[in-house]
Amino acid sequence: MTEHKALLIELGTEELPPKALDDLAAAFLRGICDGLAKRGVAAELDLARAYASPRRLAVHVPGVPKAQPEQAIERRGPALGAAFDAEGLPSKALLGFAQSCGVAVEQLQKLETDKGAWLVWRTVKPGQAVAELLPAIVDEALKGLPIPRPMRWADHDYSFVRPVHWLVMLHGAAIVDGSVLGLHSGRISRGHRFMHAKPVHVADADGWLDAMRASRVLADPQERRQRIREQVEQLTAQTGGVPRLDAALLDELANLTEWPTAIACTFEREFLSVPPEALVTTMVANQKFVPVFDVDGRLTEHFIGIANIESSDPAEIRKGYERVIRPRFADAKFFWDEDLKTPLASYQEQLKRVTYQQALGSLWDKSVRVAELARIIANRVGVDAGQATRAAALGKCDLLTRMVGEFPELQGVMGRYYATHHGESDEVADALDGQYQPRFGGDAIARSALGRVLAVAERFDTLVGIFAVGMKPGGNKDPFALRRAALGLARTLIEGGMELDLRGSFVEALELVPDSALQAGLRPGKDGNSPLLHAGQRRAILCEELVAFVFDRLRGYYAEQGFSGAQFEAVLAVEPGTLPDFDRRLRAVAEFTRRPEAAALAAANKRVANILRKQAEEAGAPVIGRTVDPAYFEADAERELAAALASAQQDTAEALAAADYTAVLGRLAQLQSPVDMFFDSVLVNADEPAVRANRLALLGQLKAQFSAVADIALL
Repeated sequence: MTEHKALLIELGTEELPPKALDDLAAAFLRGICDGLAKRGVAAELDLARAYASPRRLAVHVPGVPKAQPEQAIERRGPALGAAFDAEGLPSKALLGFAQSCGVAVEQLQKLETDKGAWLVWRTVKPGQAVAELLPAIVDEALKGLPIPRPMRWADHDYSFVRPVHWLVMLHGAAIVDGSVLGLHSGRISRGHRFMHAKPVHVADADGWLDAMRASRVLADPQERRQRIREQVEQLTAQTGGVPRLDAALLDELANLTEWPTAIACTFEREFLSVPPEALVTTMVANQKFVPVFDVDGRLTEHFIGIANIESSDPAEIRKGYERVIRPRFADAKFFWDEDLKTPLASYQEQLKRVTYQQALGSLWDKSVRVAELARIIANRVGVDAGQATRAAALGKCDLLTRMVGEFPELQGVMGRYYATHHGESDEVADALDGQYQPRFGGDAIARSALGRVLAVAERFDTLVGIFAVGMKPGGNKDPFALRRAALGLARTLIEGGMELDLRGSFVEALELVPDSALQAGLRPGKDGNSPLLHAGQRRAILCEELVAFVFDRLRGYYAEQGFSGAQFEAVLAVEPGTLPDFDRRLRAVAEFTRRPEAAALAAANKRVANILRKQAEEAGAPVIGRTVDPAYFEADAERELAAALASAQQDTAEALAAADYTAVLGRLAQLQSPVDMFFDSVLVNADEPAVRANRLALLGQLKAQFSAVADIALL
């Protein structure tokens, strides 16, 4: 039995980009495992682990055999009838085949099949040693890493995400000989750049992780995360505070360090007069520090820095961290103090001098369009239209402040602070921040109704404007973040319960787009000329594109919640007017599909749809809507289905009016038995035209009743 030993590959590099490190490590692991599996190496791939630190990528695979298993090879030669001539001598075809196999004709065997007989050559090829396969496997894995911009260094022909410096490849205790990216493999690794600046001898694959730890390198990212988390919590507990260490910051800190050490620091309390979002942005985004809040959620003067060294004099590191953050905070305080001297509304005139998009005008022009949309939307959803207009007029003013100029990610947040300081109502001030929500995946929508109105108006204008000038997203390019805007619009409408007609709202928003912008977005045809479309035609085309664009975003939104594509399409087919209504229908359909009657009723609806479509094609007119006359019923199954359908229509009328689609479909599920009986005993295409037309009309009513919620046939 072949002995199995652990396999280790470690590639040492210059410091790798921290935000890409996790993806690089995962891809390296996949590449190594796929390479072994493709070559038939029966390793314990499900137990393989990826390791990574700023200066290394590594993969450890337990239970790897020394070689591939033996491979049985069978090559089929000429048919027996063509293998020999009339005198029984080998034909040229047979001699050529035997020569290509490197054997004599006598060593070939005969293969009998139901299609005839052939001569074949059979042999067993020994499995190739893993040590011989590994360099190619590693090379393939490295070429498959997600590296958008590989680097070249020195005069080498190869490239990688960062320059490489050492390569360790061990199978058990044995070195796997080979070269990758110009490095020859060995068992010498390197420890921490400062705390263990000397070669590290790795005895065997299973001892690598401990050898790294002994040289002050925590190669396991999870171990580094845990160390950071524990040390941060320990230090903040001493201050009585609570750290704000989210997953993104923790990941980045772990990928910036090989031996993380938390350092407690403080800054001058006078800086706490600055809005906390500005200070936190500086700490987290620029310096990678962990801010500390009190138990009531207020920012304190404490923060935690994460050093990549266990210093004998941590006070010096603390001084350095405090020294580096002080000028950043001083700038933020200066911007804040200076901005407070200028009322937010006074920036409105300056918006006229800032171009939003050449064909769409200035930020002032955009604010005017958003204000009009906000007024219309506010009146429809019962929000104060005056406040909506005021919020829209101020919505872009904070973009011209010093603070937002330095920290663009604080747009809206600073608008809220400045508006409050200068006497705007709390509702208007809060809406200036809420207009940008949700800012990212998983972020909440605006918390106030006024904020949701402004958020929706802003996104309607952005989408219609950029689509109008012909700059809709394509491939990976989305410079105006329209995909995010569309999903944010949809989420705000759905989660905010805003019953706005989506298509109608796009029509209204498009009416505010200048005709010149509509013409600017036209693309020349094959003859080099732009198509001759008047503004109305152009707006109609754009409206349909925009509605489709929003629903494309919703597919992913609902897929993440577990809804199937068929459920989504079933609701989309009936074109609900508002997105909250779409959401209610979709959830009702999902509930319906869990019922035992669902599959049979879906199949019946599909059958009905096919029958009606075929009849409509033949007659040149739709069947749905025709009157059913009981006088033409010939079978009890017809009468029972008509009675059951009439009863269901009566029972569901109130629930349908209240948009209680779950109740509607629950009641319609009771039609399974009469529907099944109808199709089992009734011939729809009866010879008598009047009887046939009556049965088709009955099926038309059945389809119409289900279609009041969704196209169940698509399930």
